[in-house]
Amino acid sequence: MNFDFPTLLVGATLVTGLAWAFDAVLLAPGRRRRAAGLARDGVAADSEQIIRALKEPTWVEYSKSFFPVILAVLLLRSFLVEPFRIPSGSMMPTLLVGDFILVNKFSYGLRLPVLNKKVVDIDEPARGDVVVFRYPKDPSVDYIKRVVGLPGDTVGYYNKAVYINGEPAGQVPAGIYIGTGSGVSMSGASKRREQLGDIQHDILVVPRKPDMEGEFVVGEGEYFVMGDNRDNSNDSRYWGTVPEENLVGKAFRVWMNWDSANDGVDWDRLGMKIH
Repeated sequence: MNFDFPTLLVGATLVTGLAWAFDAVLLAPGRRRRAAGLARDGVAADSEQIIRALKEPTWVEYSKSFFPVILAVLLLRSFLVEPFRIPSGSMMPTLLVGDFILVNKFSYGLRLPVLNKKVVDIDEPARGDVVVFRYPKDPSVDYIKRVVGLPGDTVGYYNKAVYINGEPAGQVPAGIYIGTGSGVSMSGASKRREQLGDIQHDILVVPRKPDMEGEFVVGEGEYFVMGDNRDNSNDSRYWGTVPEENLVGKAFRVWMNWDSANDGVDWDRLGMKIH
């Protein structure tokens, strides 16, 4: 079952905010009037009667305590930065299983939470960006891949190499990959250094493993994405392009890695920039 955290967060913000407002407008004035009446009758200001008269209901106390915190989390997560965890090896060697990453939510424009409607245009994905998006076949699931093709491009993939509008993307050998932890199964794969736009990054290929080849036309408002682990990635080669409205944000930093198959925390990956 997929957990719809944004909807829960918006709901919690509304419930606690409305509870606080309901008390402030309708209930609190009555408590103050009762306390004032007791004071006029000569009851001391610090008496138990006055304190009881002014005491807020427990649900109001909780609402006033939680509302600012929940609202701050909602705003931060919706418009600034959202954390994600990498569950698979499709982006190796750039991202490893167990990486906790930060995603810039305003890189490609500001969107309303839950509705996902863009309200402010800021920028568009560039070739080579690592992006989080809602999987077109099931928008409740978030995917992370690298942008290879932009709107209007024709992307070719032949013999483990990418072609953009008939021109090969730069690619040079970078040795043999040695995997660790959950990624140890990729040990022995060929590591290559690829150039996509202004971004230079490493990819993994298994030379003898067959894969999906062909040419793919990218429509307007769509993006062609691929995993860096080219022979172990479910990406646009298999299910098509990513509509612009499915974009969540641009991945920019690894803030922690926890892989139980690799003795827990990998301290060397803390703070690593994603490119």
